This record gives sequence, structure tokens and C-alpha cells, in this order.
Amino acid sequence: MPLLFIAFASRPALARDLVEAPDARYLPGTIVIRTAERRLYFVNAPGTAIRYQIAVGKAGKQWRGVKYVEELQVDPAWSPPASVKRDNPNLPDVIPGGSPRNPMGARVIGLGPGGEYAIHGTNMPKTVGTFASYGCFRMHNEDVVDLYQRVRMGTPVVVLP
Repeated sequence: MPLLFIAFASRPALARDLVEAPDARYLPGTIVIRTAERRLYFVNAPGTAIRYQIAVGKAGKQWRGVKYVEELQVDPAWSPPASVKRDNPNLPDVIPGGSPRNPMGARVIGLGPGGEYAIHGTNMPKTVGTFASYGCFRMHNEDVVDLYQRVRMGTPVVVLP
């Protein structure tokens, strides 16, 4: 019996639930991010949403507004933005997709206009649920794969405080 418990306890926990939609005004297919809650809601039907736990921007790196999905990538390569390179000058210019050092994880859902921010997986799952990023939204890789399958180009993303 203890062996069964150990096997169950070692399974990765999914950070998503089916819940009431965060606000009735958002149509199915909309992503709503509540920064203070560190939660992302994908409105999947009138009145319901899939809620995911996420990491959000650290102090001074948070933003709010409306963006749209303008990029979808599997195992993306990562080029650190200038602000990240300033803080971490030893980072390489590009980290290939699939590398354990790549902080983008299994999928990227790029937000625009501008392309500065994204919803993506992470190679640091312990940061999910915290204020950890430079403005992007990190998810467990299993959860970003699930969300990636639900979104389309042009999906609205509403970021609230």
C-alpha cells in the first residue's frame, strides 16, 4: 500500500480547474488573466472557464491591458530580451528549443501587438504561482500544452491587476 501512495504522490499536479467564468462579459475563447490572483482563465463556454495557476511579472514588471494571440510555437527557441540580458549578461544570445536551460518550456503563446510578452511553459515549475517573470506569464508545461490546444491566432487576452 505505501508503494501505491508513493507512486501517486510523485505524479505531477495539474494546476487547472473548471470554474465559474471570472466575468460574464467575456465571450468563450477569451483569456482573462488576474495578476494579483496569479491565475489565468480560459473562458470555454458561457459562464464557465478553465482556471490555471500561473507565474506573473515581479514588482515593476507587471502590466495590464488587452493583447491578442499573434504567435503559436512548439518547443520554441529563446533569445533573451535586452532587459533580461542586462540583468544576466552571461546568458547566451539564443537557447535552442527543447533545451533544459530554455525558460520558455514546451509551448509559447505570443501576445501582440509588439511581441514583447507571452504565455509560455517553464523549466522552473516551482515559480508557477509566484511573482517571478519580466512580464510574461509562466505555466506548468502540461498546462500550457492544454491551453495551446484551445487557443487560436487572434484570441483576445485581457490582463487585469
